[in-house]
Amino acid sequence: MTSALSTRPTRLSRLVLVPTVLACAALLAACGGGDGDKKPATQVAAKVNSGEISVHQVNQVLQRQPGLKPEQVQAVSRRVLDGLVDQELAIQQATEQKLDRDPRVVSAIEAAKRDIIARAYADKVAEAAAAPTPEEIKAYYDSKPELFSKRRIYALQEFNIEANAEQKAALQSKIPGLRNGEELASALKNAGIRFGARAVTQAPENIPMGALAELAKVGEGQWLVKAGPAGLSAIFVAGAKPAPVTEEAAKKAIEQFLLTDRKRKLVSDSIKKLRESAKIEYVGTFANAAPVPAEAASAAAEVTPTVAPTAPASDALDAATLQKGLGLK
Repeated sequence: MTSALSTRPTRLSRLVLVPTVLACAALLAACGGGDGDKKPATQVAAKVNSGEISVHQVNQVLQRQPGLKPEQVQAVSRRVLDGLVDQELAIQQATEQKLDRDPRVVSAIEAAKRDIIARAYADKVAEAAAAPTPEEIKAYYDSKPELFSKRRIYALQEFNIEANAEQKAALQSKIPGLRNGEELASALKNAGIRFGARAVTQAPENIPMGALAELAKVGEGQWLVKAGPAGLSAIFVAGAKPAPVTEEAAKKAIEQFLLTDRKRKLVSDSIKKLRESAKIEYVGTFANAAPVPAEAASAAAEVTPTVAPTAPASDALDAATLQKGLGLK
């Protein structure tokens, strides 16, 4: 879940930790503030030794995070400017010590430049994404009952068991008949089988989507057993408390998620087309390396949508967490 910053950043970290959206604050500074201010308009927000910090630089920081109230404008814009002053002082010292010529710094700058330009292209492509319709939002809500209408909070006892083929076969038939995790732990110890275990409370958004679909079918007091290459994973559902999320409460988060997902797909499709039309040649040790199948990469990235209420007593949803849960942010 996302939350407002609750700690005050150090001076040198303000530039990163305190960006806010009120660009109007910097514009007010540039234009002289109110009617009683007779200072001439200027694009310089501060002078630091022989350097200057422009109003445009302040604006760039302010535009990164929305949500400030009007009464916070003046204080936050000054705090942002102070952060830029600290940054400028550090830059001046780094330049004087020729740190800007350090190969590692030069490489990092080039990498950041490439990332910024590539992101600009992705943002441009993503602008074509259409907002989801109310019907699409409802369809998504209805298609994920385990996340919304039939959402449950699970009390689980999880086991990762090291076992050979013979042991796996025996355990798969035995585990479903056990009454709880304690009985399984005792049986494994008596058999000299190595295992790891933990008791955990999980919301569905913290469970991989594939496992969640199976877990949603398991009742309290039942087991979900899956075989793996090195053994078994066994999950005992000690409790499953209903915690539904209404369609109205989920609406905004679903809308934002669907829009973000469409943007991601547009960018992905665009890059795919560019790769198909480009001449790409892998050399050196990369020439013989097997490419990762797109399907495998996609499956590895799949996680569960985060759609939990922002607080236990609330039905409100957090759109940013929804996006993060789906690997879109």
